Amino acid sequence: MKSSEVIPEDVQLVEKLNDSVKKIKSEIGKVIVGQDEIIDQLLISLLSRGHCLLVGVPGLAKTLLIKTLAEVLDLKFNRIQFTPDLMPSDITGTELIEEDPVSKKRNFRFISGPIFANVILADEINRTPPKTQAALLEAMQEHKVTVAGTTYTLAEPFFVLATQNPIEQEGTYPLPEAQLDRFMFNLWLEYPSFDEEIKIVQSTTSEYAPKLSKVISTEEIIGFQNLIRKVPVAENVIQYAVNIVKKTRPNLDDSPQFIKNWISWGAGPRASQYLILAAKTRAVTHRRFTPNIDDVKAAMMPVLRHRIITNFSAEADGINSVEVIKKLLNEAS
Repeated sequence: MKSSEVIPEDVQLVEKLNDSVKKIKSEIGKVIVGQDEIIDQLLISLLSRGHCLLVGVPGLAKTLLIKTLAEVLDLKFNRIQFTPDLMPSDITGTELIEEDPVSKKRNFRFISGPIFANVILADEINRTPPKTQAALLEAMQEHKVTVAGTTYTLAEPFFVLATQNPIEQEGTYPLPEAQLDRFMFNLWLEYPSFDEEIKIVQSTTSEYAPKLSKVISTEEIIGFQNLIRKVPVAENVIQYAVNIVKKTRPNLDDSPQFIKNWISWGAGPRASQYLILAAKTRAVTHRRFTPNIDDVKAAMMPVLRHRIITNFSAEADGINSVEVIKKLLNEAS
């Protein structure tokens, strides 16, 4: 679709969105060195109404990146430190008995938990048992929380960013597939380059203390999220996304042989949905009014990486989900 065919108000909103993204990156850049691709993916997820799981070894500024993003956005932010003794009520909230000082009657009063915010940092999410991890499921999918039979609606926008350490497995609990599937993106943070690490050391060992400005409001974010939903997508782009996801399923006759050999479970329909949403958002942040197949390809790794379950044969061959996705991309080119 050409810009001349788009409603003028939406054209202006696209320009405003790109200006806001540029300002957000500029503010984050005062604190975070590098990680440009990760920041782009975080913003795509936010604008798509998705959630992100950030995986990386200690010291790569996962938590700092999320806190900085929350500080730049004019949104309520809460951090939840996941530990083995964390209970579901520590996340959602609980009801307390309260006595009226006049009538002496006792009533239950709901005390909201840290989940009642716009941006949630679920720090080291795999350090708490699945029972507590599950407290996030309804909130992430429905944007609601149910406590003692009463359902509470969370404020919009609602964005969960979880961190996970891939190497320290003692005392951790793997995230169930149902929990993983709630995350739009699985982002892997890499070590900084030599020059980036020099800048990191220089800034963090000096008196440098940047002051961050809030550059985008709640209403603007919701407006941008609504804009993404209005972006038209060509039929062939949707077919491409669905076809790629369908090929990850080993039980289908037309699946590639390497999928049948290496994969136990493929990606579900939510992967197709997220591929298209990510493609839409990427197109708009590149000042285009409809996504193309390259936009879908750019989202394949973070969308599919945690939705493809490899089997023992793949492990024996030294194959992981990343290698499978790369092979799918090569065959689809």
